[in-house]
Amino acid sequence: MTSKSNITRGQVFVIAAASGTGKTSLVSALLSAHANAAVSISHTTRAQRPNEQDGINYFFVDRARFETLIQQGLFVEHAEVFGNLYGTSTAEVERIIAAGKQLILEIDWQGAQQVKAKLPDANLIFILPPTLETLKSRLLGRGQDDLDTVEQRFKGARDEIAQYHTFDYLIVNDDFKLALQQLSAIVFEDPTPFEIKAQAARHADLLAALTT
Repeated sequence: MTSKSNITRGQVFVIAAASGTGKTSLVSALLSAHANAAVSISHTTRAQRPNEQDGINYFFVDRARFETLIQQGLFVEHAEVFGNLYGTSTAEVERIIAAGKQLILEIDWQGAQQVKAKLPDANLIFILPPTLETLKSRLLGRGQDDLDTVEQRFKGARDEIAQYHTFDYLIVNDDFKLALQQLSAIVFEDPTPFEIKAQAARHADLLAALTT
């Protein structure tokens, strides 16, 4: 029987992208294809829904408890979204990487920087859309928001894309299968071809179009 001390610790991978880039679909496909990848269970102050289980979907806590956890420094990242607090606990991160799994955190660029500050060895991956037109088309195609909300998300997306240079690795989600292969390569194989410096040079025209 293999002892826990012989298990190779996993790594932390933070995946961020502008809304509408396809980040959630890529993360879902990565998790389905690799049993050795896992997501953490977040803490939240959001009300528990009837189909949700505490400790399975989220750790549901009240605001006072969440703020106490912040003060105690027990989150690697946390944020307030639409009036509710969400956070990734250090204990959850340790539980997953101690089991030898690659931990995938799907959060925004600000959360990514929080994680990097707490966990300098974390790998930050940013995913780009192939064009701004494609990004807007994907936002409209989701059919989830009215036009004003789409415009707000589109503006926010451009602001988020401008932070790409603070990440370690870069992928362009033009072809989904290719983007998934590249994401898998970063997490499980050789991430070197996708390092930010090389990718920024390779996609200089696209980055100029997306950020100006």
